[in-house]
Amino acid sequence: MSPRRTVVTLAVGVMVLALAHDISAQANPYQTIENFFKMPDGRKVGSTAGITIDRDGTSIWVFERCGGNYCTESNVAPILKFDQSGTVVKSFGAGMFVRPHGIHIDRDGNVWVSDGEGPDGKDPKRNGKGHQVFKFSPEGKLLMTLGKAGVAGNGPDTFNQPSAILVAPNGDIFIGDGHGGNSNARVVKFSKDGKFIKTWGKKGTAPGDFETPHTFAMDSRGRLFVGDRGNNRIQIFDQDGRFLEEWKQFGRPSGVFIDRNDTLYVADHQSDAKTNPGFTKGIRIGSVRDAKVTVFIPDPNPDGSQEGVAADAHGNVYGSLTGGMALKKYVRSGTN
Repeated sequence: MSPRRTVVTLAVGVMVLALAHDISAQANPYQTIENFFKMPDGRKVGSTAGITIDRDGTSIWVFERCGGNYCTESNVAPILKFDQSGTVVKSFGAGMFVRPHGIHIDRDGNVWVSDGEGPDGKDPKRNGKGHQVFKFSPEGKLLMTLGKAGVAGNGPDTFNQPSAILVAPNGDIFIGDGHGGNSNARVVKFSKDGKFIKTWGKKGTAPGDFETPHTFAMDSRGRLFVGDRGNNRIQIFDQDGRFLEEWKQFGRPSGVFIDRNDTLYVADHQSDAKTNPGFTKGIRIGSVRDAKVTVFIPDPNPDGSQEGVAADAHGNVYGSLTGGMALKKYVRSGTN
């Protein structure tokens, strides 16, 4: 290896080490607003992976598991819209899902959700449901369904535990298909009218491979950020599936959100000394422009179950907990 190449290689190595340094020991500039979210009709919050912000920049959409871990035992509506005071102003989707997972709001305000499980051969209430992605109007009218109800597969019209959804500005639809284990590990791309375009990725650890394509976000440049949770990294692609780079400095990503200013929010609810050494559970905040983590909000639950994350137009941060079964609001100290 030439001296010049050695210097470049060492420089890149130092940069990667610097980026991977965890800042979780620094002071947290956010404070938690307790009891912000008010559930309707005396309901309790269920396990919640999916949380996002409406096109208005302030309302919060949540896809929760019907007060528990699944919706098969309940007839309540799991898709909820909260206004900026934390009050539910809309709900729908009762009786449609096995295990709610991802949620996304497109440019027209339509609501996209993924049902992350299907029949298990034991519970008959799961039959004929699951492994699908749904598009609703803002008022709750079903507009499109992708996947086959209750059918797990890896073809152009089937999913196996779909986790994430994102609709690009041109209307193209991206699905993160898989949730670890024996499920799929790929990204599937459709046209705006639901026609299959392509798929990429397979189970593995190399660039472009996935273990768990758990969460999506897109920056102002149109780059697709995939939270590859099982591999402790965010992978970045162009919209044709070409691998661009990977970031590990934001921890083990369960939730990824990019706001209008290209600020990146990443929820990590699994990192510990065994799972992802050097990192702890919480929300890391930085910028997609320089890839630096600048803020860390520790996970409020000792079990580390803050799986989803979103931020509104005012910079308030929202977290959704799975194991902890809660919704959280965080504001910068002195701004509430």
